[in-house]
Amino acid sequence: MRALVQRVARASVTVEGERVSEIGPGLLVLLGITHDDGPEHADRLADKVLALRIFADEEGRMNEPLGDRELLCVSQFTLYGDARKGSRPAFVAAARPEQAEPLYERFCVRAGARRGRFGAHMDVELVNDGPVTLLLELP
Repeated sequence: MRALVQRVARASVTVEGERVSEIGPGLLVLLGITHDDGPEHADRLADKVLALRIFADEEGRMNEPLGDRELLCVSQFTLYGDARKGSRPAFVAAARPEQAEPLYERFCVRAGARRGRFGAHMDVELVNDGPVTLLLELP
């Protein structure tokens, strides 16, 4: 399981002209799921994201977790794209939707995340809150 975690001032997801989700200050998580992932991976990664100390404390150091801020999670099978050969990425490492969707939902519930729409073509907008982007990967 992989997650690209971005600290944002705000973020939103629009599907076919309808805004389906939005948050204020917090985290935008792009979540990729592979064949070997299971419920324990979703739980561990959700806990990890919630515990990341990447928000400024009273002294301005990145030392605070998400806390009362918001979290938006978007399914992102392309995090498992392999472009090592040629110029067209292969996505064979990404889990099939019937495996990935329940794990995506499990992650979102555990993390208390707002959601995009699984499997939809989504327009994702975000305003970065500083240059804070992390790639998390579970073995």
